[in-house]
Amino acid sequence: MSNTEPRPEEVPLRASVVRAVDVIEGRKAAIGDGTEVRRLLPKRELRTIGAWCFLDHYGPDDTSAGEGMRVPPHPHIGLQTASWLFDGAVLHRDSLGSEQLIRPGELNLMTSGRGIAHSEESPEERPALLHGVQLWIALPDGKQDISPAFTSYGNLPVIDDGPARITVVAGEHGGERSPATVFSPMTGLEVALLEAGEVTLPAAAGFEYGVLAADGPAAVACPASTAPVTIAPGQLAHLPVGVPAITLSAPGPSRFFVVGGVPFGEKLVMWWNFVARTAEEIRIARETWENGDWDEVHGYPYGARLAAPPLPPGLKPR
Repeated sequence: MSNTEPRPEEVPLRASVVRAVDVIEGRKAAIGDGTEVRRLLPKRELRTIGAWCFLDHYGPDDTSAGEGMRVPPHPHIGLQTASWLFDGAVLHRDSLGSEQLIRPGELNLMTSGRGIAHSEESPEERPALLHGVQLWIALPDGKQDISPAFTSYGNLPVIDDGPARITVVAGEHGGERSPATVFSPMTGLEVALLEAGEVTLPAAAGFEYGVLAADGPAAVACPASTAPVTIAPGQLAHLPVGVPAITLSAPGPSRFFVVGGVPFGEKLVMWWNFVARTAEEIRIARETWENGDWDEVHGYPYGARLAAPPLPPGLKPR
């Protein structure tokens, strides 16, 4: 997805220190077709969770009538995009020539490196509901300019733990490792409670975590908490480094998405769809895109590619 706010701010990304357990309020934003999303990262009080630097939660939306999702071709540098669906289907196209249907239970991971462009749309034949998360992973120093790539991963590891079914989307958990190629110590999990109850996840040493509730009010707790906190869609629970475990509970069937990682200590600048080290890198990427000096996305049938917004004052040459 694209950050298509008309005047996106320059966001300096840095590791954040928040109390255990804090609830971060998301804000409403729009993607390319005007679809409303709940933006949970980055926030002024919480820029990153490990290398995870962007998190949108959208839906469930009824796409049985109308156009569904339409996000025109747009560029990325310096990051990986991780697309994960709870319900529905999305068609991905990119400037490498990839064309992939994104479905629930499959991770679609796009590595931008030095530069890639992609589009997303609802296919003509699709389930009624569309519900998912779009995440960005900042590439660490030395990897930000690698060659672009795209891979779809099915048959991800699944762990059954009491009432919970845990899919290891990225990184490692419970002795299982996702086949997805990532470049920082991290984890990404879908945790599905199949009935009312709770599950406790061991926390990795040195990791901080974020938890979103996909379906409705649910509770998050850790041994350091005085009481569980309640989160609903549009909120993110943050647990800092040092918690030994995370307990998730809900009064009925419910799904969570959990991200974690070693706090990302590198100084980054994120603007529009770019993650970089300097303002000059942002300016060059924008100019390259606006001049048309970028590999094209072929096959998107719904109009022109996205134009880059104006640079904010902090990124303009002095």
